[in-house]
Amino acid sequence: MAEKKKTRPNRRKRLALRLNSSPQANASAVAKPGKTPASSGPGEATHSFDRFSHRDALAALSLCLLAAGCYLPAMLWGGFVWDDYIWYQSRAVLEWSGLSTIWTWPSVIERERHYWPLTYTTFWLEHKIWGLEPTGYHVVNVLLHLLNSLLLWRLLLRLAVPGAWVVAAVFAAHPLHVESVAWIIERKDVLSGFFYLTAVLAWLRFLERPRLWRYGLALLLFVAGLLSKSVVVTLPVALLIIQWRKAGRITGQDLWRLAPFFVVALLITAGDLYSYDLERINVDYSWTERVLIASRALWFYAGKLAWPTDLAIIYPRWYISLGDPWAWLYLAAAMVLAATLWFTHHRIGRGPLAGALFFAVTLSPVLGFVNYSYMGYSLVADRFQYLAGIGVMAVIIGAGVRGASRLSGRLKMGATGLLMVLLALLGKATWRQAGIYEDNLKYFNHIVSLNPMAPYAHRNLSLSLIKADRLKEALAAARIASEQRPDESSSYSLLGRILAKLQRLDEAEENYRRTLELDPHNSEALKYVSTSYFKQKRYREALDLYRKLSEVEPDNAKTHNNIGATLIYLGQSEAAVRSFEHALSLDPTLEGARISLKEARKTVQQSGK
Repeated sequence: MAEKKKTRPNRRKRLALRLNSSPQANASAVAKPGKTPASSGPGEATHSFDRFSHRDALAALSLCLLAAGCYLPAMLWGGFVWDDYIWYQSRAVLEWSGLSTIWTWPSVIERERHYWPLTYTTFWLEHKIWGLEPTGYHVVNVLLHLLNSLLLWRLLLRLAVPGAWVVAAVFAAHPLHVESVAWIIERKDVLSGFFYLTAVLAWLRFLERPRLWRYGLALLLFVAGLLSKSVVVTLPVALLIIQWRKAGRITGQDLWRLAPFFVVALLITAGDLYSYDLERINVDYSWTERVLIASRALWFYAGKLAWPTDLAIIYPRWYISLGDPWAWLYLAAAMVLAATLWFTHHRIGRGPLAGALFFAVTLSPVLGFVNYSYMGYSLVADRFQYLAGIGVMAVIIGAGVRGASRLSGRLKMGATGLLMVLLALLGKATWRQAGIYEDNLKYFNHIVSLNPMAPYAHRNLSLSLIKADRLKEALAAARIASEQRPDESSSYSLLGRILAKLQRLDEAEENYRRTLELDPHNSEALKYVSTSYFKQKRYREALDLYRKLSEVEPDNAKTHNNIGATLIYLGQSEAAVRSFEHALSLDPTLEGARISLKEARKTVQQSGK
């Protein structure tokens, strides 16, 4: 009995040693109920994630109020701006039968070369519910951004990232995301982001409890993201980064599991690029120049995350030169940072390097390695880092929250107050930026105020000013547009239109003639100059232009009527009869052509006698 009693302490010691040798057991032992263990690794399931407490409900509600409050101007007063016309003028969206057109590959949606059918399906569905009322579309965009903020919070909790809620709150309120949320056509950003984040959560759940249906769900969500916007093609690499952060290595099994994701990414992206037709984009950079563009862009995006001011929508296009020392400095700084994070990750942890890698990899499709049409406007755009910025936010905010947790009571309260001030400032900036999307007038005014050389911005501003009947301001903007693009016919036709409205007819005609020199088939200029010649009784010249116009617009009944009227004055009544008859065949309600036809026939009969 004495020996048995002695063995009990030994067994207890052995059990204690086993428990102490398991980090996961230690983590769960010290963790408080309902809170994430401080030492739990990324991707590990915790009891707190599966249970949604009252505190979680309050945190979710505050995120919702923050996101909705910041974007109230877009939901209440937002309208259609710039490229929104691509979808709201599309027959595929407007017609009931358009759904099959949306899913036809290659894309047959006019002016949309990408194959993103899921995004356009949402537009088609909403049009059937509330027509072309912009409020509904803005509300859906904000709701998707709100959902993404909640998903990000839960994802970071699952990954045991310090300050998960703070990161999600900054994500919800950051003004850098306004372009993706308040611009309706950028539904593709928030929609693809939604599928991206849900795919990551589904994948992590699969790793914790492997089930075939969970694997299939993650893959299906990834496909949905690609069909919303192909920029989420980097998700499989992001999953590998998460795995490396969790385990410190990537195994063959990890690669084998993700192989179908890579195959799907390759196939859908290749199809999208085929539909897009990269050869039509005239952007020519050498490989070295593209590397310099990418390194500068990375620092640009990181800088805007840290200091989000002067968000120009269209940023000045950089001049890239291999002889520019600053261009090489950006590259050198990026390489030094990457090397520092790699060689110090054993000491500072794998999180900072994982966040930087996620940032760079997620941005890689828009860093200039592959041509895309927006490169003709600018080499960077705020909307491009809607998801990528999460990596930088998680690292910086996580470090800040970890440091603040070590402060004393009063200092910790001060840090909390500072966070509230930061969120208020971000929210105010987002509110102000969201107001820009009220209409094209505000939108393009904002662009030219920050980037006076933005391509086509002055032209679009001029068109908006014409609609607002502010013709003198429209004329000033149109003159700047013509100076920026002196070889484009549209610049001079716009000037001609405004001058005609201002009754400065000689100047209008001069600009329309310049338009025809650059583009002999410009219908607007042909109509104006031909009519001007007719009024000046220059019938032969008017006839030549009317005939050119009939080639450009063969189904325009009024043009054929004008040809007939001109032929009458030139004494060619038989030819005039044929023109009037053709005009009436196109438009039987054209009363002027009917009267002129009767008179022309009488003239022919009288001349025959």
